[in-house]
Amino acid sequence: MKAALRDAGARYWLRNARAPGVLVPGFEAERDEDGLVRLDIRIEDGRIAGVAPVGSVAEGVDLLGGLVWPGPLDAHTHLDKGHIWPRTRNPDGTFFGALNAVMGDRGRSWSEADVEARAEFAIRCAYAHGTVAIRTHIDTYLPVAHGSWRVLAKLRERWAGKVALQMVSIAPMDRFVGDAGVELADLVASHGGVLGMVTRHSGSIHDALPAGFQEELDWFFSLAEARGLDLDLHVDESGESGARALREIALTALRRKFKGRIQCGHCCSLSIQPEEFARETIAAVAEAGIDIVVLPMCNMYLQDRVAGRTPRWRGVTLVHELRAAGVRVSVASDNTRDPFYAYGDLDMVEVFREATRILHLDHPFGDWHRAGTANPAEAMGMAGRGLIAAGQPADLILFPARVMTEFLSRPQSDRVVLRDGRVLEASAPHWRELDAVVGFPG
Repeated sequence: MKAALRDAGARYWLRNARAPGVLVPGFEAERDEDGLVRLDIRIEDGRIAGVAPVGSVAEGVDLLGGLVWPGPLDAHTHLDKGHIWPRTRNPDGTFFGALNAVMGDRGRSWSEADVEARAEFAIRCAYAHGTVAIRTHIDTYLPVAHGSWRVLAKLRERWAGKVALQMVSIAPMDRFVGDAGVELADLVASHGGVLGMVTRHSGSIHDALPAGFQEELDWFFSLAEARGLDLDLHVDESGESGARALREIALTALRRKFKGRIQCGHCCSLSIQPEEFARETIAAVAEAGIDIVVLPMCNMYLQDRVAGRTPRWRGVTLVHELRAAGVRVSVASDNTRDPFYAYGDLDMVEVFREATRILHLDHPFGDWHRAGTANPAEAMGMAGRGLIAAGQPADLILFPARVMTEFLSRPQSDRVVLRDGRVLEASAPHWRELDAVVGFPG
């Protein structure tokens, strides 16, 4: 197939393909039990020129009924933290253990050269796997924050046209109080970023709302409003019933008539709240138009971890109830090979596979095929990406798998990634490339 694609030129058909019907807007065709449609796809000069019913053409590259997906978007990552595990592990796998480990590593090792090497390694992995856009949270603690933002801005420019990179601040909400918050918000605005924070105070976990929470939240909103910034918040990332920030964020957005986009990540504690409170929270989130991004692999790793005790819950939020209320829900990678999650490779195919199992995004799949494609594209302000649609770049992933059980049963390491309609020859870099950076003995 790769040889046929290399020889196809700039204008050709991908014929005898399958794709999720919800990702092919305006295409009327019978959907199978997995929500897949059969189609032929026309590629012209690096873009999708159109689609046609399967069997419409006799010429072109025969995909033998294999799946075609648009390049995914990863709406919540931490490129500046990534891949420090070989030098700084999480001693007990807990949230507190991760906080303390990262804090120590940041103080010891986060030079601009260190952050750049690790972040670019991660982007190369995502690119090879087929991802077209990444939103990364950046630890934004003064004074070192300026260096990390410089690095990610440089990488954003370097990778433009290959992987669209969006940058978001992350620090506990008390760090945004007063003049420090003004400086942080100005830093974000100067880089064209998104204003983000964690709905807890420094050194604490997500539990009962801290004293002064509403005043600090309103101040944070005002920082965004004054600069025309969108918001992206880490919210209620615990199994504590007192962690109820999501509802207050939604009510604050409604009261202030906030005009920007808001994405909230994690929201784990929602799944252990009383039913009436959860319903009220979800209704407010829907009314406020807030996007929710869930990080199932990382949250299963961290949440409800107690030594010698089997976890009792999955650590994830109420995705089905949120979707039923009209809330746009995405899945994303979150951390990779750092104290918050010891594994991962920024592979959105893996994320969707594991999310399907953890969150039961199947039987039926419905529109969950959008969770790593069209939904994050819209949440990131990139509507149109994550779809197989005329006029969009021919950034596609071709799989030999023909149905969802085949797609989700293997890592799909034999996928073929197309960029601008041509075979991407990149492969994920070997871990050895980071040995000198992270101090691995080799």
